[in-house]
Amino acid sequence: MSSPDHSSTDRSGVSTRSVHAGAAPESHTGSVVAPIFQTSTFEMDVPGQTRAGFDYARTGTPNRTDLEEVLCALEGAEYAAAVNSGTSAEVAVFSALLGPGDEIIIPRDVYGGTYRLLKNEYERWGVVIRTVDLTDTEALAAAITDRTAIVWAETPSNPGLDVIDIVETARIAHAHNALLAVDSTFATPYLQRPIELGADLVIHSTTKFINGHSDVIGGAVLAGAGRTCSRAAEVIDRLTSHFASVGLGISPFDAWLTRRGIKTLPVRMAAHCANAQAVAEWLEARPEIAEVHYPGLPSHPGHEIAKAQMSGFGGVVSFSTDTEERALKLVQSTELITLAESLGGVESLIDHPATMTHLAVADCELSVSGRFIRLSVGIEDIADILADLDAALAKTNAFAASGEEAAGRSQAAQAAPVPALQIV
Repeated sequence: MSSPDHSSTDRSGVSTRSVHAGAAPESHTGSVVAPIFQTSTFEMDVPGQTRAGFDYARTGTPNRTDLEEVLCALEGAEYAAAVNSGTSAEVAVFSALLGPGDEIIIPRDVYGGTYRLLKNEYERWGVVIRTVDLTDTEALAAAITDRTAIVWAETPSNPGLDVIDIVETARIAHAHNALLAVDSTFATPYLQRPIELGADLVIHSTTKFINGHSDVIGGAVLAGAGRTCSRAAEVIDRLTSHFASVGLGISPFDAWLTRRGIKTLPVRMAAHCANAQAVAEWLEARPEIAEVHYPGLPSHPGHEIAKAQMSGFGGVVSFSTDTEERALKLVQSTELITLAESLGGVESLIDHPATMTHLAVADCELSVSGRFIRLSVGIEDIADILADLDAALAKTNAFAASGEEAAGRSQAAQAAPVPALQIV
């Protein structure tokens, strides 16, 4: 966990930083690609004096430092910690920065695993969880108190793609000496940099778009300079102390894979955004679709805010079908698009949150409708993606028609007179 020196790339463009920050040629051999330092410990020449700042792999590795350096460079952060999952990133923030009696405000639309973690683990510590519609800054201003330690925002959110005004939310939080933590997984630093907009912390599941290839699990916590309020001044020290005590760091191989994935982040995100925009517009024209959620659509309530704080609208489109039966049939009828949890890979993935990723919130105020579908749009040819969706919707129409026919036959059978039993 480190505050990497990325001064050589501070003034470079985002694509240049994605390729070069934390990716200098290896000094011993000159290898253009850094090796994987698959080791548990590091030799010292003098007791207590390390050669390059590494002593034991639980506390840090060269591959982890490389990843942290590029993340800092992309986010404009002062501090980064690359950890072994997105959930571990949340655990670090909650464990290091919350205590008994503290309040955390979460949005109405939040990843089910975040709610489960807070409810199952931190509420029993005495942490108070409060849900507020963070798209309504007046509602936040009315709800926040001096006991609020963290305002936790997702923007765009998972799975509903709510957009939260980071600047105004930060202002309200800091006026009450509360931290603003932004889960920016859907946006990535290519599209949105919350610290530059006033956030104190940025959280990523690097499993998703940042790595981008569905072959690694990872997460990251990033922090700003700590000048927004008095509570923020303690953030980096508390996180540093916490990470020194626990083994949450990402493995060398996973860090290496994630750093490799970041080299193509800008070109991948541009393709994700273009395809997602086309899918969202296509879905809006379909009669089977009741509602489409995508920040790039003028119909989205947060469209203007997204335009102001993002450079693109992301690779996830969510939508509701006219019936739950159609939603369940649709997610099982695609062929190119894979039915699976997670998102952000180069391949398109489709998810039914109510029975998959958000099952943990099924019985509470954060529950997701069974008509709701989340689509992570990949970088395949857009004509192929749309053809797959079209064919899948056609199957749902045939399914609906067969169901109506069967229902008609059942009603006719019930209405027909029952013949008398004949004994032969």
